[in-house]
Amino acid sequence: MAQIELIARGVCVVQGQVLLCQSRKAGNTYLPGGHIEFREQARTALEREIAEELGLPSTAGRFLGAVEHTFVQKGKPKAEVNLLFALRIPGLTPATPPPACEAWISFCWAPLTKLGAAHLEPAVLVRALPRWWKTRQAGFASSGG
Repeated sequence: MAQIELIARGVCVVQGQVLLCQSRKAGNTYLPGGHIEFREQARTALEREIAEELGLPSTAGRFLGAVEHTFVQKGKPKAEVNLLFALRIPGLTPATPPPACEAWISFCWAPLTKLGAAHLEPAVLVRALPRWWKTRQAGFASSGG
């Protein structure tokens, strides 16, 4: 049976740069975060995932928006809903390479205004995310069918 995955993602912006996560194997780029467990609040899930992935404490702040995303992974259709929150990670800046506690991922910084060059997925975030961040109004986007 097909399932829709619920994901909490963080938008950590420091000095105009946004923190991105990259899969070392697949090469795709996305916002850091991960799956929300049963009966777990989205902000709590995001803070837990950041501690697991970066080994750092964080604070999930204001809700930025939601993104439906459908894609094919290893030949199988996938669907997820991403809940995006502003994210603060004390001490983390673009001047210092972000740590990665899991061997299959790495982190990098990219200008918030040039996310297209970073090949951010879902691609609808390339335009939506800077707008949501600037206007401070939560939004909704979908990658479509």
